[in-house]
Amino acid sequence: MNTKILQRDSLPLGGFEGIKEHRLVVDHKIGGDSDTWDGLGSFVYLADARYNPNGESKRHSHKEIDVISVIVEGRVDHEGSMKHGQSLNTNQAQAQRAGGEGFSHNEINPDNSKNRMIQLWVLPEIEGEPASYKFYNLEEGKLTRIYGGKKNQNKTLYSHTIMEVGIFSAKQDVSKSGSFLAYITKGEGKLNDKVVKDGDLIRGTNLNFTATNDAQIIIISIDNNEEK
Repeated sequence: MNTKILQRDSLPLGGFEGIKEHRLVVDHKIGGDSDTWDGLGSFVYLADARYNPNGESKRHSHKEIDVISVIVEGRVDHEGSMKHGQSLNTNQAQAQRAGGEGFSHNEINPDNSKNRMIQLWVLPEIEGEPASYKFYNLEEGKLTRIYGGKKNQNKTLYSHTIMEVGIFSAKQDVSKSGSFLAYITKGEGKLNDKVVKDGDLIRGTNLNFTATNDAQIIIISIDNNEEK
């Protein structure tokens, strides 16, 4: 598979309530069109969002979807039926499984300046699961898995679809085999011999990424060897 790049700033800016966002992945399974890409595995949605100062999403509900949020800049205060009152800062993430039980939430920017949050959705592989919440600190110099893995562990929400976030300094690198989608959320680097930067979504096979400067990358892949 050739390496392909979709640039965030080539897409229209949309949004709702107190949020402005670019939607890069809206899979045809959930009504996507030709402006956006399909996902990978059960991954179906990616939005790069900036909340207005003191903006919020307003309380709303989800069912049978997994909602993952990565804070790139600023802070978010989380309200909802799970982990109400949780605060998320830059380089932290949360994963919420709605399952058959469902959950409601409101994400709020508590500051007088804009923030930035990447929101990703994954379809659950088994319907009817109980609602569940996970929280992560993203570690520097490595990939931090924030979604996917075996069913017999409780660090992440289980799935064959794997989601990891890497925070790298200049010349640090990472490699992964197999098909991938990767989104650059900070800095620049070289990915499979292509120069990539903040706002680039990349699809390809056998990822090799080297940071040019301080960079952050979200990588979605499939692990068919994960035993459930």
